[in-house]
Amino acid sequence: MASKEILCLFDVDGTLTKSRQEIDVNFKNFLMEKIKPLANIALVGGSDLTKIQEQMGDDVIHHYDYIFPENGLIAYKGGVLAHKQSIQEFVGEEKLQKFINFVLHYLSSITLPLKRGTFVEFRTGLLNICPIGRSCSQKERDDFEKYDNIHHIRKDMIKALRAKFPNSGFNYSIGGQISFDVFPIGWDKTYCLQHVENERYREIHFFGDKTDLGGNDHELFKDSRTIGHKVLNPDDTKEQLIKLFSL
Repeated sequence: MASKEILCLFDVDGTLTKSRQEIDVNFKNFLMEKIKPLANIALVGGSDLTKIQEQMGDDVIHHYDYIFPENGLIAYKGGVLAHKQSIQEFVGEEKLQKFINFVLHYLSSITLPLKRGTFVEFRTGLLNICPIGRSCSQKERDDFEKYDNIHHIRKDMIKALRAKFPNSGFNYSIGGQISFDVFPIGWDKTYCLQHVENERYREIHFFGDKTDLGGNDHELFKDSRTIGHKVLNPDDTKEQLIKLFSL
């Protein structure tokens, strides 16, 4: 797969797109016309493939060299499914149910400005926990993010889960505006590197917005195998790419 010496590895949400929105067509064309001739391009996200397609286009697996949904637990190389791992098979149903039952009990005991639906989303490689419910509107997302920045709903819930399940083997990371991910230790975004580390890239540049400790880009940003770039938004990502490749 490594037809070039450099791999540009991008987080999706907040890095290539505004939160849960489609990529700007001009930025998409910039990646295809200016960056792809110079480097191979990979996308990694905590979301499943369907959500990445919603933001990056239905044909995303055919336009980028690698697509790593769910932190790389699902991996596409050259448009072909190359790897799949399941949290259910790895952890076991009994352990998962105890964990999910506590999550639902905890959420039923807290009061927020509003709640909607889909509080636990079961994905192939992780559980996505959303205190407000994933079926909220964009405005409700924005409002919850502001509320959470003040009241630390997600951080406090993670503390409670760590206390209740101290030996669970789970790790937790906050990403996006409204939720956090739960996954086996080692199944953060660094998991995706196993699919590219033997491709003999001279440099692997990772671009992410949630790179601070506790954010879901932190581990990949700090990994010794990558050159990390902290970005503020898609416009900042574009500016950093222009500087990196002297465009």
